[in-house]
Amino acid sequence: MTFQLLFLSLIGTMNKKYYTLPLNVGKLINRETHDTCSLEQSISHHIHLISTTYFGECAFDETFGCAIWTIDFDNLKTANNLKSLMQQSLFESISKHEKRLQAIEVKVKMKQTQLAGDINSIRIKKRLDIIIKARVKKTNEVFSHIEYFYIGPLSYS
Repeated sequence: MTFQLLFLSLIGTMNKKYYTLPLNVGKLINRETHDTCSLEQSISHHIHLISTTYFGECAFDETFGCAIWTIDFDNLKTANNLKSLMQQSLFESISKHEKRLQAIEVKVKMKQTQLAGDINSIRIKKRLDIIIKARVKKTNEVFSHIEYFYIGPLSYS
């Protein structure tokens, strides 16, 4: 069973117990105590999982994931088109797969960043800043999640 499949099945069956990541499958199989986290941390973990999964990776639900991985090496689309595509993809996936949230807002900011590579080389990457704001259905509390990814293959020396 893949990590994503196991994690998704646990999210659906957990009542008040939210497991931390990385998931220690051995502890779960042996019915040992696994580290737990808050509801908000669990939601953040799930959003991260959605963001880092490409469409079709989870065989039981090909809609789970987002479009980051389909545009990773796309240098032909404009920055605004990529940003729009990412915002829409994340919004749709989070709305569909993270049922513990409501009033979801997704913002994606894109900027070009230089990263040091090997000796005498510099890599140019697009950095996607992802900001999620919503309300937790169970508590009606404000929820916020921020993370970033680097995409784009360009590098030079």
